[in-house]
Amino acid sequence: MFLVELIISLCLVFGALIAFIGALGLVRLPDIYSRLHGPTKASTLGVGATLFGSFLVFTFFHDGISMQEALITAFIFTTAPVSANMLAKAALHRQLPWVKGTQNPPKPVGNGAEQQSAEN
Repeated sequence: MFLVELIISLCLVFGALIAFIGALGLVRLPDIYSRLHGPTKASTLGVGATLFGSFLVFTFFHDGISMQEALITAFIFTTAPVSANMLAKAALHRQLPWVKGTQNPPKPVGNGAEQQSAEN
């Protein structure tokens, strides 16, 4: 049982560390396009590792396999990237500025986008 407890502890610590790094990325990165990466990684990797640790707790120390943990993990893995993609599309649509040093900056959208692409 010591090995199972060690794996559970490592999953929880890893999940908390990734969530903390994601929160730092949200605060420290310069523009919205960069800031989207921190919370998305934190929600998929950090919460996923924490839920996997919780799944192991219920599997080994309680009544058996917990379907709630598996369903929550599937829901988060499905919705987090989709919501980040929708936020990025909304930022592009509103033409929010990006940092000048960004590689491959977003292309303009909406009014005038056709004219600019024809000029290039």
